[in-house]
Amino acid sequence: MTGMSRMLVTAVGLTVALGASPVPRQDRTLTQADADSMNAKLSFIVETGEVPRPADAPPVQTAFTDREVNAYFRFYGPLFLPKGVQSPVVAIGDRGRLTARAIVDLDAVRTSQERGWLDPLAWVSGKLEVAAAGAVLGANGTGVFQFESATVGGVSVSKGVLQELVRFYTTSPDLPHGFDLDKPFALPAGIRSVGSRRGTATVVQ
Repeated sequence: MTGMSRMLVTAVGLTVALGASPVPRQDRTLTQADADSMNAKLSFIVETGEVPRPADAPPVQTAFTDREVNAYFRFYGPLFLPKGVQSPVVAIGDRGRLTARAIVDLDAVRTSQERGWLDPLAWVSGKLEVAAAGAVLGANGTGVFQFESATVGGVSVSKGVLQELVRFYTTSPDLPHGFDLDKPFALPAGIRSVGSRRGTATVVQ
């Protein structure tokens, strides 16, 4: 998978509108065919973004289901997910709402810096489920995340705690300070917007 594809997976994970209902546990009926379908659609999106198009060209729309997304994470995730992040699950819903969960290695985050006794991350250890909810608005080539809530091991935590976890696991040479939940971000591959209805998201290029 190319670097652009990895970036696209991250952007899609943050910009697809994810369900208003609780995120389901990982579906064991997900198939390689579902994952391959999502992989092919991601490749098409990347390729479409690399081809110059006239300003008056009709938009190109690519739709995918939450089943395809979750199968992609299950079968292809080990190739690109950060070490310490396992079993992500999402559910696509309406109007830009986002919820997602994953099992996260909190020891790596906790020991990455000195922590005082008032720091919530000083008191967590092992691998725990991290869940987050919010809304993502994607238009005119730019996405914005609006935080609603987050939990670690079922306990509510602040946006600051979620931000530290996200920053730790998204830091890379291309993103040296990690992903900032408060900053608008450019959608990759010429994506103009991302819309959704329950169960399906549509990328518009």
